[in-house]
Amino acid sequence: MRFYRNTTNAVIQVLWHVFAEKRYADKVIESVLKQDPRWGARDRRFVAETSYEIIRWWRLISECAGIRGITDIREITEENIWKVFGTWCIISAIEPPDWQELKDVEPGRIRKNYERLQQVFKVRESIPDWMDEMGRAELPDKWEQEMQALNEQAHVVMRANSLKTSRTELKKLLLQQNIETHIVDWAPDALVLDKRQNVFRFQLFKDGFFELQDAASQDVAAFLDVEPGMRVIDACAGAGGKTLHLAALLKNKGKIIAMDLEQWKLDELKKRARRAGASNIEPKCIDSSKTIKRLYGTADRLLLDVPCSGLGVLKRNPDAKWKLNPAFIESVKVKQVQVLESYSPLLKPGGCMVYSTCSLLPSEDEKQIELFLSKHKNEFELVKEKRHWPSEGFDGFYMALLKKLK
Repeated sequence: MRFYRNTTNAVIQVLWHVFAEKRYADKVIESVLKQDPRWGARDRRFVAETSYEIIRWWRLISECAGIRGITDIREITEENIWKVFGTWCIISAIEPPDWQELKDVEPGRIRKNYERLQQVFKVRESIPDWMDEMGRAELPDKWEQEMQALNEQAHVVMRANSLKTSRTELKKLLLQQNIETHIVDWAPDALVLDKRQNVFRFQLFKDGFFELQDAASQDVAAFLDVEPGMRVIDACAGAGGKTLHLAALLKNKGKIIAMDLEQWKLDELKKRARRAGASNIEPKCIDSSKTIKRLYGTADRLLLDVPCSGLGVLKRNPDAKWKLNPAFIESVKVKQVQVLESYSPLLKPGGCMVYSTCSLLPSEDEKQIELFLSKHKNEFELVKEKRHWPSEGFDGFYMALLKKLK
């Protein structure tokens, strides 16, 4: 591999922003890639993929480099980041460039450390101590398998927008542009790219023929079992990935009220809805408890895609490993309880709701449903629940379908 100063400096810059400034990797990489319009696809791919690779294996690489506690802000120096980059080269069997910044990289010592650290699971899989302890306590039989899967690169998955096309037709249109994909048997709208590409530049994306959405995430809207003409509330809509899927499943008939606490997210949803041709969505910002109470008893279906730890999507967001902490996870569990209690009254008697997370932890998933049902024994019943595990190939998701009895 031949290294170039400008693109390597861009990787160092990304790592600095992510670890020293605690910024989100996807936003940082997006910003850094705009710095030099002369970069071609290969340059951009090097910056993005190398940055994500080092972020994903940050603990393992830094300990191979002989740097302990590198997630501590006091250890985040430019010198140490260069040392991590050089160490990544060595353990990836790549000859590092002969640059002054890498003069202290010691290949022999790094290889010895790497061999030794392969015996320590939490270092080998590059996760914090607390996360390994929590995962083993909650998932003793599955934790190691799932963490190994979460360190694999995520698939690029499209959801064919059935308001404008079908999966079969989209696959044909993409193939005409030499873009090869394969289907996911259990996700009727999902296509997986055979080769990673920047799909946002595709005209088919700009024309609203597809959205990017993991296959497991696509299963959430389908799990709600909507029918055209229904009144549906997506109470934690965000920028609307699942809202748009619901609009397609409803065939633009009926109504979706997309709610969120952040107006800017709903503004983004409006743009995406126009592109997708989704005309049955009403964005509604939650500015007070009155906004929720006015909708009591009005929904045939309710989606609660609640805030969560996000442990199931670490493939896509590897920097989250270094931003999460036990206190945050405890606080998010409290929010989950609040969301269930605050929004469940929106359902009509006989209506159904889905509670979903992209977490792996039973304490955020099954246990929350058990707690809710214990408080509402004669009011709600569990119809079914489902899990997608990262080891099955896609993101980790939990979903439970509950029916309101009266």
